[in-house]
Amino acid sequence: MVRLLPLLLALSLLAGCASVSTRERPRADLQNIQRFFVEKRLGDDHRIDELIVAELQRHGRTATSGPLTMAPDDAEAIVSYNDRWAWDFSTYLIEASLEIRRARTDKPIAAASYHRAVLSRQTPADAIRVMLDPLFAAPKRPARQ
Repeated sequence: MVRLLPLLLALSLLAGCASVSTRERPRADLQNIQRFFVEKRLGDDHRIDELIVAELQRHGRTATSGPLTMAPDDAEAIVSYNDRWAWDFSTYLIEASLEIRRARTDKPIAAASYHRAVLSRQTPADAIRVMLDPLFAAPKRPARQ
């Protein structure tokens, strides 16, 4: 048993985990929003805006990105994001959050956040996917009785 303790301790340190949380406003229906604009952060050297655009397009939506002043007139929703990176022999995404707002009223529709343990490695594209997939999942219908 004493020999097993260091092994179990090492395994627990190597096991990484990620947590994802999403929120939608009660009457928000992202299924009906088709045109998104992703607000590019000025200091974004990791092209997170392009990853969000690609993920929105994978969900069948029209999406573009750039400075907020370049948002198209027909955009229905604006996506803003924050990201935090760490370095441990390589740079990796440790935390990200995004907020989706109505383009005309600037009212929040939905939000998602992602946080991962230092030792688990997941690509930034995977992090964006796990944040957006639950927001665009088909609404569950109540079972018929």
